Amino acid sequence: MSLIGDGLNKAVQKAFTRPAPKSAGAQMRYLVKQLGGTKAVAQMLRISQRTVERYVKNQIKKPRPDLAGRLEREVKQRWQPLIRAKARQKAASTGGIIIDTRARLGYTAPIGSTDQDRIRHLTIALPPVHAARLFNAQEAGASDARLQEIAAEALKEVYFQDGGRRAGSLDEVRFTDIEHLEFDL
Repeated sequence: MSLIGDGLNKAVQKAFTRPAPKSAGAQMRYLVKQLGGTKAVAQMLRISQRTVERYVKNQIKKPRPDLAGRLEREVKQRWQPLIRAKARQKAASTGGIIIDTRARLGYTAPIGSTDQDRIRHLTIALPPVHAARLFNAQEAGASDARLQEIAAEALKEVYFQDGGRRAGSLDEVRFTDIEHLEFDL
């Protein structure tokens, strides 16, 4: 997926009430139940239907590393959809989202001020409107670049312009290098 998209998913996963299945067999059985059959799971994971059946029966217990990653990712994407939806709704309507990043941030500002990129470590609570924009763009399939633009616009308003109270007009805030990025609801 993407750096920001993965960060948003991890934040939502913290709201889960039960842990997702850990073993390959349990993960495979969960996906078979969700997708309605071994054929659909096999196509999604790009493996044979017989291999899926062998995982379901615990005849194979340890998948290859690439398959293990795909399997875990697919299970987590489908795990507890109602809890996931409630967490997103809460963040988008009342709670907001916290962004913790260590990144090189630059901005375009009026002539006479510095716009040189520099490393900043920011932990900022973004209001619900920005959380809603991020989640809506993610659900619409936005690219990582677009998600970065939305996050940068939120940081521009909340941090650099202090919610519109700080004097000065920034035209644009941009991420040029992200070392660490984490979201929390």
